[in-house]
Amino acid sequence: MHFSIPETESRSGDSGGSAYVAYNIHVNGVLHCRVRYSQLLGLHEQLRKEYGANVLPAFPPKKLFSLTPAEVEQRREQLEKYMQAVRQDPLLGSSETFNSFLRRAQQETQQVPTEEVSLEVLLSNGQKVLINVLTSDQTEDVLEAVAAKLDLPDDLIGYFSLFLVREKEDGAFSFVRKLQEFELPYVSVTSLRSQEYKIVLRKSYWDSAYDDDVMENRVGLNLLYAQTVSDIERGWILVTKEQHRQLKSLQEKVSKKEFLRLAQTLRHYGYLRFDACVADFPEKDCPVVVSAGNSELSLQLRLPGQQLREGSFRVTRMRCWRVTSSVPLPSGSTSSPGRGRGEVRLELAFEYLMSKDRLQWVTITSPQAIMMSICLQSMVDELMVKKSGGSIRKMLRRRVGGTLRRSDSQQAVKSPPLLESPDATRESMVKLSSKLSAVSLRGIGSPSTDASASDVHGNFAFEGIGDEDL
Repeated sequence: MHFSIPETESRSGDSGGSAYVAYNIHVNGVLHCRVRYSQLLGLHEQLRKEYGANVLPAFPPKKLFSLTPAEVEQRREQLEKYMQAVRQDPLLGSSETFNSFLRRAQQETQQVPTEEVSLEVLLSNGQKVLINVLTSDQTEDVLEAVAAKLDLPDDLIGYFSLFLVREKEDGAFSFVRKLQEFELPYVSVTSLRSQEYKIVLRKSYWDSAYDDDVMENRVGLNLLYAQTVSDIERGWILVTKEQHRQLKSLQEKVSKKEFLRLAQTLRHYGYLRFDACVADFPEKDCPVVVSAGNSELSLQLRLPGQQLREGSFRVTRMRCWRVTSSVPLPSGSTSSPGRGRGEVRLELAFEYLMSKDRLQWVTITSPQAIMMSICLQSMVDELMVKKSGGSIRKMLRRRVGGTLRRSDSQQAVKSPPLLESPDATRESMVKLSSKLSAVSLRGIGSPSTDASASDVHGNFAFEGIGDEDL
């Protein structure tokens, strides 16, 4: 997640009290909550009490007198760095103290009272699942409620996640982000005040070997099957005419497992596709379509006078990556910070091992850059779990003093219709040149210093995976 405090606001106190400065905390560029310095100081004190001062990043000190505009801006920058550092720390960022603070602040900022409401969650095939939740229910609560409605077993809940998406005019989903433990899904989707935004249930892992766990269960099998059929229809999974014929034949026989086994062999099975964007590879301002999956980022592109091509960047060969955001001021503007700014420009840049001893930065400019970064991190996490001999199978965590709410009425996953005829206009792709051939990781020189450590996501998979894994 990308935390930022891009602006401050001067607000009047309650009942006409003295004015105060409010800090707008954005998550992935969208306002999450509005908090005062005293609230963030209270969070810091609570974290220090629980984890000790040595674990925490530096917190901007109190001031005895009113702040000047320059000091307000300096404090804003310090608080932004503090929030980013806490979130990125594995211990602090996953703590209930930190996450509950953000949930309460989100609910207070959006002025949503705690009450029972109906919430619509979509499956990948567009099927609607209506659940009853509290406005104050966190992401895990809502995921449990969806699982209960569908009768998905407790031990398979961890294989699925909730995603915030924007539904485009053609019905396709543009993925905004994976819903996190620090937010309230009902508040997150309704605060955007647009019918375009939806919550979608989708599998949360990348390695198709984990499909076996999910396919053991009837509901899990149906969810995977519905998602795969939908991905094929959207063109996310690349299918030849003959493969399409075989898949449709298996559909007609209602051979769902066999259908999935064949689908697993197809290019881009289980990948998540992003909207068209721009990259600086293989040349500057190159229009591309990015997909994430199978421990790689795939870039589909068309060079002038050439057919559709694909370049694949393996996550195990990315030394590090970073997301940067910039808000360009209008030409000739002298606006103060946070005022009169244009649209946020997001970039994902990763340092890639192109050949032995040669690292190169590749930059993708996309509004979904943060979502791409989240995908990279989750692929690395999954690789490291597998490398250590662990498993992603997660048992449902029951809260102390709480019980899992089971739905009074359960809903079956609808079987999708038969695949339509393949799109005759869809082109086949060829791989880019051998620039991206496998190489050794050993003997690399010292890391480059193009980006500061605080901005960069270091890749443990790069350091921990050997030649045999490339």
